[in-house]
Amino acid sequence: MEQYEPEHLSPAQLAAMRRSLTTGRGALTRRSMLRASGMGALALGGLGTLSACGIPPAKREGDAAAASDDHSAKEKQISFSNWTEYMDVSEDEKGRPTLEAFTKRTGIKVKYTEDINDNVEFFGKIKPQLAAGQNTGRDLVCVTDWLAARMIRLGWAQKLDPANLPHAFANLASQFRTPDWDPGRAYSYPWTGIPAVIAYNSKATGGRKVDSVTQLLDDPKLKGRVSFLSEMRDSVGMTLLDMGKDPGTFTDADFDAAIGRLQKGVDKKQIRRFTGNDYTADLSKGDLAACIGWAGDIIQLQADNPDIKFSIPAAGYITSSDNLLVPAKARHKTNAEKLIDYYYEPSVAAQLAAYINYVCPVDGVRDELAKIDESMAANTLILPDKEMASKSRAFRSLSSKEETAYEEKFAKLIGA
Repeated sequence: MEQYEPEHLSPAQLAAMRRSLTTGRGALTRRSMLRASGMGALALGGLGTLSACGIPPAKREGDAAAASDDHSAKEKQISFSNWTEYMDVSEDEKGRPTLEAFTKRTGIKVKYTEDINDNVEFFGKIKPQLAAGQNTGRDLVCVTDWLAARMIRLGWAQKLDPANLPHAFANLASQFRTPDWDPGRAYSYPWTGIPAVIAYNSKATGGRKVDSVTQLLDDPKLKGRVSFLSEMRDSVGMTLLDMGKDPGTFTDADFDAAIGRLQKGVDKKQIRRFTGNDYTADLSKGDLAACIGWAGDIIQLQADNPDIKFSIPAAGYITSSDNLLVPAKARHKTNAEKLIDYYYEPSVAAQLAAYINYVCPVDGVRDELAKIDESMAANTLILPDKEMASKSRAFRSLSSKEETAYEEKFAKLIGA
């Protein structure tokens, strides 16, 4: 029996959603970082209202409710929904070179729509059709890992055909191959990776490197000039790693220990505040000496301020992802799979990475990206080297009960 999310959000969950949409991931543009946290999907009635309204989820892939007739052979088209500024554009900003090249090669026309502003809003658009077992009008969507997980769990994504994905299967970077919500990538492929790392202003630190959460929490020279993120998964996940715990398998006791460690940082005023993306101005000015920050922000800050540095803790770092899925009842599944596979060709992936500046999940891109921009090819925030990639960790999927309890504890910690 499918387990639904609770119909009503706790005050802590509502607060987490508001933080994400106003100063956190949901407030950031495509060129500056992520978006809405996992609680966002529940804001519009969530999955809990499905049981309240008596609407069943689609059945698992392979059942008639989840599958659809594929019209790809006769209808050479795809409808692709994506985030804004998440696709390469021509210099005059009137064309999309990689999409146009795909159409020229295959004859498949792509209706490309930037209609995802955050996961919350987009889920509200497609939920009624998915719940009713209807076509959403979209053949391919790009959603953040927590929403991808829910769509797969509810049978609202179609299982992909490996025969149509030779490049994707061969070139998917190892750090993205086995998320706990889609082992082996049977239903999804990542569009980009989004790391949370340590950022610091070398001028504000007196030239000293900051490279661990222990240093952020305990170094007296940083007291009052440290910030953590108001996104629970990033701040707690980084703290768990520093404590020697795996964010992919931690227990309730581990979570409580991480919260306790952060609480000590608050009590002794080591931590100045918990922030959304508003840490960037303070870090650039030197009011903050060091923080947990998002890689996309750091790349942009470095373009204007050479004092901005980043480090990857020896203990590891947290990476989220945005993912491509084919919704249940989509009419052009094979065409969509061909487009996914196309973006896993290294030359194409390099063109995309050069424009959007996020972690590229495609192996074999470095030489192709160097032809476009050598500095980007050398930037490990875009193309992690083997050492950095080996330290990437994902925060495990949470049950509804866990999410409620964890958000309440985190809200108390940050005073939300």
